[in-house]
Amino acid sequence: MPSINSSCLSSGIRNEALRLGFSKLGIVHAGPLPQGDRLDKWLRRGLHGEMRYLERQALKRRDPGSVLKEVRSLILLACNYFAGQRPVATPLKGKISRYALGDDYHFTIKRRLDRLLEYIKSQVPSATGVCYVDTGPVMEKAWGAQTSLGWMGKHTNLISRIHGSWFFIAVILLNIDLEPDTREKDYCGTCRRCLDACPTGAIVAPYVLDARLCVSYLTIEFRGSIPKSLRSLIGNRIFGCDDCQDICPWNRFATKTSDRHFFPREENLMPDLMALARLTPAQFRDRFRDSPILRATRDGFVRNVVVALGNSGNRKSLPVLAETLIDNSPLVRAHAAWALGRLASPPAFKCLDSARKTENDATVREEIIEALKQH
Repeated sequence: MPSINSSCLSSGIRNEALRLGFSKLGIVHAGPLPQGDRLDKWLRRGLHGEMRYLERQALKRRDPGSVLKEVRSLILLACNYFAGQRPVATPLKGKISRYALGDDYHFTIKRRLDRLLEYIKSQVPSATGVCYVDTGPVMEKAWGAQTSLGWMGKHTNLISRIHGSWFFIAVILLNIDLEPDTREKDYCGTCRRCLDACPTGAIVAPYVLDARLCVSYLTIEFRGSIPKSLRSLIGNRIFGCDDCQDICPWNRFATKTSDRHFFPREENLMPDLMALARLTPAQFRDRFRDSPILRATRDGFVRNVVVALGNSGNRKSLPVLAETLIDNSPLVRAHAAWALGRLASPPAFKCLDSARKTENDATVREEIIEALKQH
């Protein structure tokens, strides 16, 4: 490979990244994952829940050389998605995590990554690289914390003094040496607001997240029955949770994004829970077309919605919950039974008793019987 002026090239890449719409860029030399033993320990404790892909990809996540054999540098990029304050959701309105209020960021950011890689190749024809937007076996946050991008907060999200924690992270693995930047310091200090604010106690220690307790994991990644002990703690959160970030003092300095792709869709700001509970699979796909919310799947999402309706305690939701009690999905029916039990009204118990006589799924029947005990 011909000699490269690493400093000039790194500077040019930074300028091009900003021109393409990235908020900030960090560079680090490739090598074994810093503190890779933390990942191993986390996996051994089972704190990743049912995200088995993390186990399968463990080797690659510890060593970017297993992803791109000739990797020499990692470029970490941030995209600010903070769109300002939003209205407070009432009990019959659902709460969606900020990052998912707009369009699916994967498509937007991947296009920018590809264009940035094209620019690099135009400067260094022999350059090769691999781009990911949190879809590949790379620990973006851990690597980002090795650059000027930010530091790893106690809630395990990356924090920037400029953007707070409201930013997406993308990465490019390159086969060329770039000038690394200075690693940002950890400015969390003695603060533990994120730990105290977590509704389910999922941040079990500073910098340690138990995904099995995390509302974001439960409402997005988890495909099964939400543990009964956690359902009431979810409140009206139907896709993700921002509590640990909302409380973070560094987010007081967050500036609004100018990127329209990340502006909230109006219908996602205060979504009506009763309407969402009635979504068919086709309506779900249409309602959330090109949205990150599709990842939850229709059944998983409606499961979340009926839990939120149960937590609302509002008996106006009874007719809708009665409909979901005969949904095609046993997963939805099981959580609908729990939600009706939470309403604790004679009509709700009548509905449950009627369903008990015809329900064939053992898990759903168990949920119905348990809910009837609230009578």
